[in-house]
Amino acid sequence: MEATVGEQERILASPWGGGTNPFGTSWGKFMMWVFIVSDSLTFAAIIITYGFMRSVAPEWPAQDEVFSMPLITFMTFALISSSAVMAMAVGAAQKGDKKMAVRFLWLTLLGGTIFLGSQAYEWSHFIGEGATLTHNEWGVPQFGAIFYVMTGFHGFHVLTGLLFLLFTAVQASRGKYTGDRVEIAGLYWHFIDVVWVFIFAFFYLL
Repeated sequence: MEATVGEQERILASPWGGGTNPFGTSWGKFMMWVFIVSDSLTFAAIIITYGFMRSVAPEWPAQDEVFSMPLITFMTFALISSSAVMAMAVGAAQKGDKKMAVRFLWLTLLGGTIFLGSQAYEWSHFIGEGATLTHNEWGVPQFGAIFYVMTGFHGFHVLTGLLFLLFTAVQASRGKYTGDRVEIAGLYWHFIDVVWVFIFAFFYLL
């Protein structure tokens, strides 16, 4: 029996009915999820490559002898805190609280800037030790290469996220924002945070 016009409209309006919004989400949010999934594969490939390089190396530098672990811990805390504040910004935006949403967005930007500035300081120290893509004083040539690729690629994402957040914060302060737009920015920022947790755990701690 063929469905009536009303039934067809009800089916199309359902989350999985194949209508204009088949996944129950906006197009922008859906595309951000597609980007996150695809980019996750790139980061996973880098981390897996690091694991392979480390497993075949006869020795590997001790992280606490190369890096300032208090600095790395501080960086991580700043980024995780900014992610928590970003969640507050999303919640405020969805409730229509423009003032709090803007305030939390600027605090998120502050946390991200602290992280990126700390990473730049870490890079300057690493470069000052004479580490390049092919040579370093710790005896494992691949160590410098994987450091620059892994942290540099993540740092580029942080910089992109800061620009995205800056644009969103400026637009929100002018009243030109929606909860959905802030949530899309939040998805990207949380993704950056989760990736760093993996880098911190596998590269700096293990």
